[in-house]
Amino acid sequence: MINKEIKNINDVIKEVKSGMTLMFGGFGLSGIPENSIGALAKLEIYDLTCISNNAGIDDFGLGLLLKRKQVKKMISSYVGENAEFERQMLCKELEVELIPQGTLAERCRAGGSGIPAFFTPAGYGTEVQQDKETRVFKGKNYILEQALEADFAFVKAWKGDAAGNLIYKGTARNFNPLMAMAGKITVAEVEELVPVGELDPNQIHTPGVFVQKIIKGDFFEKRIENKTTRKL
Repeated sequence: MINKEIKNINDVIKEVKSGMTLMFGGFGLSGIPENSIGALAKLEIYDLTCISNNAGIDDFGLGLLLKRKQVKKMISSYVGENAEFERQMLCKELEVELIPQGTLAERCRAGGSGIPAFFTPAGYGTEVQQDKETRVFKGKNYILEQALEADFAFVKAWKGDAAGNLIYKGTARNFNPLMAMAGKITVAEVEELVPVGELDPNQIHTPGVFVQKIIKGDFFEKRIENKTTRKL
């Protein structure tokens, strides 16, 4: 059994270079690899292409990389909570590719499954279709979407073991498992790191074969973007 546990996230992120493509798991601020993002924001690396469901907020998540202008291009499906992202996009300081959420998920899954491209009806007849091949299947229009891959994928799980097997909790299970498959090097940070053999094989969401490095996160703030409460 290969022990994939690392003690310091800096031992891995030092391999991240300017110009690379990075994936970040999470849904909004839920289930994002907070420790990895925080460490990357301290490096002098730039011109990054970041693939993520969202762009974080101004002072948290990928907003930290955007604030330092480390990101050249964002590939996302939801970006409505980040004023700095909006400013950079409108000023043409940042290249942006907005993708329907289901299409983003499938492009990541395809990348991890060795599927180079697929047809989907999502986005046909909109700006998403621009310059893409179209086909008709059973009388319905589809557009061809390319799979997504990354030099590094940073994901966050609830539990993991030293072999890289991962279990996610709740909303964190949306994009993290898909992106864990699609990174050439996948780095997982977990809340609990347990000995190999302790996880129930029937409960594992991401098998360790997809994970190259795993670390127990030092701290998880778990911020909420917008808290809505009901008056009793």
